[in-house]
Amino acid sequence: MKHYAMSTRTISDAINTSGLLVVAQWEAKEGQADKVAEILDGFLPEAQKDPGTKLFLIGRGKDNPAQFLFYELFQDEAAFKAHQDSAAFKTYIAEQALPLLAKRERSQYALL
Repeated sequence: MKHYAMSTRTISDAINTSGLLVVAQWEAKEGQADKVAEILDGFLPEAQKDPGTKLFLIGRGKDNPAQFLFYELFQDEAAFKAHQDSAAFKTYIAEQALPLLAKRERSQYALL
């Protein structure tokens, strides 16, 4: 996974404003980590293009490759909802990735 596109935005532009920060952690079921990574590789560039998405990064555990960390910054709650309602989210995440997970946690934060 090597998608770093931010369009014309920069990381400093993304974090120097208000927004909704979402941090999620996944753990793939045994034997499913590579399949989850493949699904996320297709999903990530689509998620980064969602309107109202300021920053969207996914990391894979170095010590445990079955673990995935999502760091997502949205313009506001409406942008997050639109992201979850997108065709890419429904196809890649809801239909393909979620059934392959043993664990899924997500927290939301307001920027200081």
